[in-house]
Amino acid sequence: MRDSVERVEGVHKLAVLRANAIGDYLVSLPAIQALRAAYPAAELVLLGAGWHAGFLAGRPGPVDRCLAVPPTVGVRDDRPPAPAAEVDRFFARMRAERFDLAVQLQGGGRHSNPFVCRLGARVTAGSRAPDAPALDRTVPYTGHQHEIHRFLEVVSQVGAAPVTLEPRLAVTDADRAEAAAVLGRDDRPLVVLHPGANDPRRRWPVERLAAVGSELARKGARLAVVGTASERGLVDRLVDGLDGDAADLAGRLGLGGLAGLLEQATVLVGNDSGPRHLAAAVGTATVAVHWGVSLGAYGPLYRARHRAPTSWRLHCPVCGANGLQEDCRPSHQASFVADVTVDEVLAEALDLLAIETARASAR
Repeated sequence: MRDSVERVEGVHKLAVLRANAIGDYLVSLPAIQALRAAYPAAELVLLGAGWHAGFLAGRPGPVDRCLAVPPTVGVRDDRPPAPAAEVDRFFARMRAERFDLAVQLQGGGRHSNPFVCRLGARVTAGSRAPDAPALDRTVPYTGHQHEIHRFLEVVSQVGAAPVTLEPRLAVTDADRAEAAAVLGRDDRPLVVLHPGANDPRRRWPVERLAAVGSELARKGARLAVVGTASERGLVDRLVDGLDGDAADLAGRLGLGGLAGLLEQATVLVGNDSGPRHLAAAVGTATVAVHWGVSLGAYGPLYRARHRAPTSWRLHCPVCGANGLQEDCRPSHQASFVADVTVDEVLAEALDLLAIETARASAR
């Protein structure tokens, strides 16, 4: 491994490839902030997904500019690959940028390393799985490593030392105004519930989240439920299962508004998902059910304000497939975290609610 203090000389413009969802972006933030500190005079350009530019515009942070990456094999998998001519035009524009340094924070590099090489940067760096082509500076891509640490190890190859380990995201006045427009003032501590997760294996049964939310409401909490339009069914089931009132905010907030809402929340309770990462990044305590397979890569680094009741189930409850060896989601959608009990989650939520409420009163 190269000495972690060896920087690239003459870097005036650097590119960072990280083109995926909000949680993925947030776990890369400590590495991006390390790059910002190591190259303070350089323009830092994020090669991201379509949502990055709007979300990061005007938001204090390490990124100077965002460019949307077209969907290409292995880099953007949420849409069909773009036509070859569109991809060629994109890379022609990227070469015209004349990047001095390009850093791949996308993954193992089988497809993303060739992508980075086509940018035309003077120096390239990133992770490298055994089947991936080399960049100028690489670290091995292996399993069972936290993503925050993985990305910090990558940027250490270009002289970027950590300045923080926990992702932190600035909340803007516009975020707060968007949240205020859908949720009126109330003196009760706010608990935000999120029933979704992109991976169904990481979704705790909605009925259990409803039981936790109902008890928190009985203890004096105000409830708000969040989710995307695609999570409408989960949200409806949760709201219907709650005892008492809850603000149904699903589909009513953009990502900035969600950040504004989470900033004013006392606790978020839900799954290992984007809103969990976002809540932590804006300074809000969280209780999130985790699957042991992903806990070590995406779980919270600290537990004082971020609790992680965890299921260590490896075999699918429907077909028996080993979740480490086989992905059975194309055949059915089953929760691998259903053995986490209501009592486990409720105990963590009540403890944090009491701690955070006392802390707010002391301020």
